[in-house]
Amino acid sequence: MANANIKRVKSSEIELKDKLVGIQRVTKVTKGGRHFSFSAIVVVGNENGVVGHGLGKANEVTEAIAKGIDDAKKNLIKVPIVNGTVPHEQYGKYSGAQIFLKPAAHGTGVIAGGAMRAVLESVGVTDVLAKSKGSSNPHNVVKATIEALATMRDAYTVAKHRGVDLNTVFNG
Repeated sequence: MANANIKRVKSSEIELKDKLVGIQRVTKVTKGGRHFSFSAIVVVGNENGVVGHGLGKANEVTEAIAKGIDDAKKNLIKVPIVNGTVPHEQYGKYSGAQIFLKPAAHGTGVIAGGAMRAVLESVGVTDVLAKSKGSSNPHNVVKATIEALATMRDAYTVAKHRGVDLNTVFNG
């Protein structure tokens, strides 16, 4: 994965909205009985090209969600959005989860399921076609989606990286 292209963002500079993707109840069996704790996966974003994900674990649901939000604010990335959709087709893979994102015409909406939808809505994508293959584990789907979004580049970035003007990228 090309980590050099990922643009990190500070959470103090922007206003973020959080979305809860999933809560799991975890049971630890001890000789004294069962001990329950909770883990929560959370996605935060400003709905304008910034998104992050986090995992929180605690004995109470509200504490787990709060920890997840704090963790997500530490893992923010900047994503290029062109006219409300993604700039190009992109595959993403994390562990057993594979996802595919494809740009869509205006008015299409977010055609994605579950965990992927939460990430795409948090980043501010309004029109996209998406497909999840392999594992449906929300942890892996969220990470695969963020990996795909992080590796996307818009035409301006490509032109700057190649050292040519914008017309050459489209015509050359």
